[in-house]
Amino acid sequence: MRLSSISERLLPSRAILALVPYATSDTAQLPVGRIARLALFQLSVGMAVVLLTGTLNRVMVLELAQPAWLVSVMVSLPLLFAPLRALIGFRSDNHRSLLGWRRVPFIWTGSMIQFGGLAIMPFALIVLAEPAAGPAWLGPTAAGVAFFLVGVGMHTTQTAGLALATDLASDENRPAVVSLLYVMLLIGTIGSALAFSLLLADFSYVRLIKIIQGAAVLTMVLNTIALWRQESLNPAQTDPRRARPGFRESWSLFIAEHRAKRLLLAIALGTAAFNMQDILLEPYGGEVLGMSVAGTTGLSAVWGSGMLIAFLLSARLLSRGSDPLRIAGYGIVWGLFAFAAVIVAAPVASKALFVTGAGLIGFGGGLFAIGTLAAAMKLGRKESKGLALGAWGAVQASAAGLAIALGGAARDVLGHMALAGSLGPTLNDPSVAYSMVYHFEILLLAAALIALGPIVGSARSSDHSFDLQDFPT
Repeated sequence: MRLSSISERLLPSRAILALVPYATSDTAQLPVGRIARLALFQLSVGMAVVLLTGTLNRVMVLELAQPAWLVSVMVSLPLLFAPLRALIGFRSDNHRSLLGWRRVPFIWTGSMIQFGGLAIMPFALIVLAEPAAGPAWLGPTAAGVAFFLVGVGMHTTQTAGLALATDLASDENRPAVVSLLYVMLLIGTIGSALAFSLLLADFSYVRLIKIIQGAAVLTMVLNTIALWRQESLNPAQTDPRRARPGFRESWSLFIAEHRAKRLLLAIALGTAAFNMQDILLEPYGGEVLGMSVAGTTGLSAVWGSGMLIAFLLSARLLSRGSDPLRIAGYGIVWGLFAFAAVIVAAPVASKALFVTGAGLIGFGGGLFAIGTLAAAMKLGRKESKGLALGAWGAVQASAAGLAIALGGAARDVLGHMALAGSLGPTLNDPSVAYSMVYHFEILLLAAALIALGPIVGSARSSDHSFDLQDFPT
């Protein structure tokens, strides 16, 4: 007997429906209001992304004078945890519980971890701003722990949240649900970037700390509202005695497919190319072009707008049967133009050209991510789509994390050499180190295009529609 049935005998039904944290029945119908409420966890994820990769990395590099390589390692820590998303999704699929919840425990745990990271962050910034307040290692260590916890939390929350949305959606409304969830993520990114930009127009450390504390509280509020009464109890499905599947044989079958290795190589190269600049874009705008903290934080909104346009365009092209790998190739080409614009912005001192390049990076990266995702989905069998997406996400996240760390280290080393005159008097300029990294990203994009070329046309998607477990992040 369901707990809801027992409860309804003890309290009036209308009262119990308002009090219980679980849905009282499973239904194939998914009202727009319910899925919109579930999608609120995407707002907290977008807000965390802007804080980590936008505002905090610029403040730590320039205002707090931390080495770029150290900050890049901190920013990359959450991305390096992302390959475990496949394991998190698998564990939520096969969660053992006498109560009957599968997804809610993971959403709640992820929310608490994300809140904990944001709660630690202000104290880390205080120690970084006032080195005399503690040992020299305490500030960077605390900041690294905070970055890692926020990353672990948002990856756990998002993975379980998307899985829950998959459970609730039907085959007919699943494409619309995917669109709503993805758009909500971008709204969280763009809206947070704009809000932080306005709030930090008059920058101070106290104001920044208040923003971080507010983001921590808002994370818990949004995620609690999102999961409330979404998942029904099903003790039979979470019975600890139920047999659970394994991974090894499924992975062997997946990687044996003839396009898998080349596609994963292209994903690694392209993702590294689009993400190596994550730690550098805001400092580049501040140091080379003289942009304010508010101005560089607003770049996340420009980048997110490019991503949104790319998603809408890709969805339209895929629905018409376009080859997903061709769409990914278009993304690479736009990326070439984007990085060229960012490079040229320094010698011509054009902030407008720089902002345009930032938007094109988001647009090209969005086309590439969605195109390669759709192609990866075609590799997996019906019973192993989650594994195919897990491989896509693992390669993408690992490549992004390593690229960000290497980008920051390269900026430090090359910048020191340029200013010391080791590269000659002509290259004795702060913009040189950034420019070299952007040139290397162009080379990576060219390599990704070469890797992608032979398999373009082999993954036509006329019979394909997006599924929630195929959601790009």
